[in-house]
Amino acid sequence: ITETTVHVTFREMEAADAERAGSSPIGRPLGDLRVYLLDGSGEPVPVGVAGEIHVGGAGVARGYLNRPGLTSERFVASPFVEGDRLYRSGDLARWRADGSLEFLGRNDFQVKVRGFRIELGEIEARLSGCAGVREAVVVAREDRLVAYYTTAAGAQPGAEALRAHLGSTLPDYMVPAAYVRLDALPLTANGKLDRKALPAPDDDAYGARAHEAPVGPVEEALARIWAEVLGVERIGRHDHFFELGGHSLMAVRVLERMRRAGMHADVRVLFGTPTLSALAAAVRTDHGEVTVPVNPMATGRRTVTPDLLPLVDLTQGDVDAIVATVPGGADNLQDVYPLSPLQDGILFHHLMAREGDPYLLWSLMRFRDRATLDRYVAAVEAVVARHDILRTAVVWEGLPEPVQVVWRKSLPVAEEVVPDPADGDVAGQLRRRFDPRRYRLDLRRAPLTRLFVARDPSDGRWVALRLFHHIIDDNTSLKQFNAEVEAHLAGRAGELPAPLPFRNFVVQARSGVSQEEHEAFFRGMLGDVDEPTAPFGLMDVRGDGVGIGEARRSVEPGLARRLRARAQALGVSAASLFHVAGGQVVARATGRPDVVFGTVLFGRMQGGEGADRVMGPYINTLPMRLRLGPAGAEACVREAHRLLTGLIRHEHASLALAQRCSRVFAPMPLFTALLNYRHAGPSSARNGAASGAWEGIEHLDGEERTNYPLTLAVDDLGTGFELTAQVASAVDADRVCAMMHRALESLVEALETAPERPVGSLDVLAPAERRLVADEWNRIETYPVERCIHELFEAQAKLNPDAPAVTFEGRSLSYGVLNARANRLARHLRTLGVGPDRLVAICTERSPEMVVALLAVLKAGGAYLPLDPAYPAERLAFMLADAAPVAVVTD
Repeated sequence: ITETTVHVTFREMEAADAERAGSSPIGRPLGDLRVYLLDGSGEPVPVGVAGEIHVGGAGVARGYLNRPGLTSERFVASPFVEGDRLYRSGDLARWRADGSLEFLGRNDFQVKVRGFRIELGEIEARLSGCAGVREAVVVAREDRLVAYYTTAAGAQPGAEALRAHLGSTLPDYMVPAAYVRLDALPLTANGKLDRKALPAPDDDAYGARAHEAPVGPVEEALARIWAEVLGVERIGRHDHFFELGGHSLMAVRVLERMRRAGMHADVRVLFGTPTLSALAAAVRTDHGEVTVPVNPMATGRRTVTPDLLPLVDLTQGDVDAIVATVPGGADNLQDVYPLSPLQDGILFHHLMAREGDPYLLWSLMRFRDRATLDRYVAAVEAVVARHDILRTAVVWEGLPEPVQVVWRKSLPVAEEVVPDPADGDVAGQLRRRFDPRRYRLDLRRAPLTRLFVARDPSDGRWVALRLFHHIIDDNTSLKQFNAEVEAHLAGRAGELPAPLPFRNFVVQARSGVSQEEHEAFFRGMLGDVDEPTAPFGLMDVRGDGVGIGEARRSVEPGLARRLRARAQALGVSAASLFHVAGGQVVARATGRPDVVFGTVLFGRMQGGEGADRVMGPYINTLPMRLRLGPAGAEACVREAHRLLTGLIRHEHASLALAQRCSRVFAPMPLFTALLNYRHAGPSSARNGAASGAWEGIEHLDGEERTNYPLTLAVDDLGTGFELTAQVASAVDADRVCAMMHRALESLVEALETAPERPVGSLDVLAPAERRLVADEWNRIETYPVERCIHELFEAQAKLNPDAPAVTFEGRSLSYGVLNARANRLARHLRTLGVGPDRLVAICTERSPEMVVALLAVLKAGGAYLPLDPAYPAERLAFMLADAAPVAVVTD
């Protein structure tokens, strides 16, 4: 029986079975085999009713070699012939009145497209009934249904005719989008349909409805923006943003270009209903953005008064204190405004750190000669002069709230250091001297990016260590910083767009969404959470990065392609799948199916004008809660996408506010694990290598850290993904990477084959790790079950009588001495009547004598009742009276 045979007739039917063809046939012979048609409960089906083909008889194999799971699934005991087995073919069919078997498709060809569960066999049966169609197959490709068909001689039905025929008998969601005519369906060597060989549909396969052009000026403008950002030549009005490869970074670019074109829409519309027509319907012409007051200090002032600083509420005394911190006084003061929510948190951890700074990052570079170094320093100085955030200091002492203070001209970026010839290589000296685990930048002095340079006397080259504080930048800003440095190095500084102030974002973040709305959202998410989520028991979220191990691992290319395909098929971002996988790791490391972990928000989705190119720390860390128990894999991915979409609206909320909405009260942390999904293309240096901008400059090393004891970063490289785990040294970072990779594998397997499989049942341990945990660490043969513990001790005493067995406060007993003392006490206990089923109370302080007593009771054949001497006398007396031991051993 092959999938390409529509009607199969068994000619070797027995007469008795032929007579029953009109009723309910049980099993019909086919050579040495018998064919059964059964329903889901294993019962025969009547004529005309669909069932699954089962095959029994002497010709049925015993099973699949070395695949017991698949064997038990496909080979079942026959309910009709004792000792026989049936093979479940997976083919759906129904008996016809004439005794033939009509093939209906495969029972494992059920798919889910745009939320609808569809039986492909049903569509194939209807398509086969179309005039001129000889054979038909329907598959789901990238969340679209595609029909493949062959035609009878002389017939040439087209896509529109077939679509019209199916549309008259099937609901819209079951009508294929594309129709591919083939001369013959591709077959495997065994004569079965080779679905992998079916070609991708071309434009002609979609007919007239393949591309529906945008309607109206709004849709046309949006289509041009999508085509530019996504790199897709033609956009239709029903095209889906994520199916076309969109992600959060591209969403920022789309929203920014929309704003420039006078179109505004809530970011939730793009993520919640990401089709072109739906987005166009939600577009507003009123910008609806927060109005940012102009900066009266932009033109310079000799004196500064509170009315010149409209973004903060300060007294004249506060203003004078701030001016006093700026070199050059009021002439060098450009602006003052509050910190963003993220900056508030970073300042808190900076002040709490006992030594060093967890948010001070570094990179190490080497330069061919002094001229190359000077050229690089000049480029850095030029970029610092362009952007206000790079000339910003933070002041908090004596003020009602911390503020950031923008200087017109900052201190020099570079400082030369004289290395010690006796202290090893120059790069190592710079690393040790300015190690962020011990060294701190003064946040009150701008700029908060510094270069410490030294000449290497061994080869005459120069080494520079660059420090940059996270309170003034994030990953996107850092990439933009390097791109602008490259532009200056290449002589293209004139091509750079005009810089925009970070103050606009701060106003947007503090005024865009009300605190009440933030609070309502997080109470709905976290209101019943009453204990921290701490994987591996790691609780310290105020660490300084000391003792953190790091591991990196690339996601296997095949798995990366499958992840993107599943994300596009579900209409979600790849980040949703990674969040579910990361949640699985956290769940298994805590033993809880309901977990909360931190996710790093891009921060630029609602950042206002120029949010895609303003430098500064836009990102924010907020809690994400996932319930990973009985929920199906696909449902969990969709829920993760829904939560991420909801968080975008609140991406500027304070983490402290979010925690206050839970029942986990500070200083206890709400979570101690962080997932950072970021779009990280190739570095600026690599991109600029061809232009020669970075000639003579070599990147040696670098590091990024957070205060969280477990951080998992996912770098989306456009084609593949890279995982980086930073974990407290008590946990192996390589293992965390391996768990994440396995979680991704098991998730995508479930989405491909069993989307309703509970996500809590998916594996996160690689086979080698599972063998270690389940087998090696639980090898029962290590402990002979037929021997008691005191007998094992006696054997060890015989082998190593002089080896130390017990050590306590300077005292030590060897195995031989301990065994002899326990034997003496055991013989005494036997004289007191101790034996099987008899209790001995042991009431001693912790000491070697306690161990002697425990062994002695076991040797005597009894059981011991431990009594703590610290208990009140009344409680001890009650326990003794209640247990009625034969004797009490005490010190």
